[in-house]
Amino acid sequence: MDLLIKGSTELNKMFAALQNTASGLRHDFGEVENLQQSLKSARDFVAKASARIEESILNDLQLVRPSAGLLTPDVSKTGDGRDEFVLALSGAANFVRGNAHFAISLALRSNGETKIALIYSPIDERLYYGERDKGAYVFSAYHSEKIRVSNLVEPSDLTIGYNTNGIRPIISGNARETGCPALDLAWVAAGKLDAFVSDPLDYAEIAAGELLINEAGGKFSMDTGDVIATNGKVEL
Repeated sequence: MDLLIKGSTELNKMFAALQNTASGLRHDFGEVENLQQSLKSARDFVAKASARIEESILNDLQLVRPSAGLLTPDVSKTGDGRDEFVLALSGAANFVRGNAHFAISLALRSNGETKIALIYSPIDERLYYGERDKGAYVFSAYHSEKIRVSNLVEPSDLTIGYNTNGIRPIISGNARETGCPALDLAWVAAGKLDAFVSDPLDYAEIAAGELLINEAGGKFSMDTGDVIATNGKVEL
């Protein structure tokens, strides 16, 4: 196959699967914008669209590693016990309200380690991706660029993303709540955010982001259940 982005053939096959799924998702997004007068109808529509995403992309991913298992927020399939695709629609609540800030998070794990990570925003067609020990990148408009976490350390300069219902760490700077944890993690990797703090999340939503942050020079932890990602210089 022709390579679409810098990286392995498997990475490119996974991206092709995302693109195929995203074309239908963009159509669904146009439809859900017309349902805003009935939030229940919009939620029902998005739930069905999310199920179609899983079915559509699974057909393509089986061509990448046919015996791989699957982990999503709703489905767990064992597979060969060695390889596993980890998939989630992040920012579904935004999607429901006709807000374009949502993404598909997709990772390939082998023998308990994440090897390939992709976070794809289908509306603006921007992809954040990486492979273990090969760095993290952003792809848009047929151009790939390596990404790194920020170097900011002064509290007043920081921009922190949050996905919390409880008490936030007391820091100065700017707070952001975008409603899409997968993209928040990608933004930490790309230096658009200096840190991200979240209540516990389904692992399917953060597996790809964890690899991107590590490959971009940041730090990621979920030791206490909470998700904390930083540029490696911010202490939260």
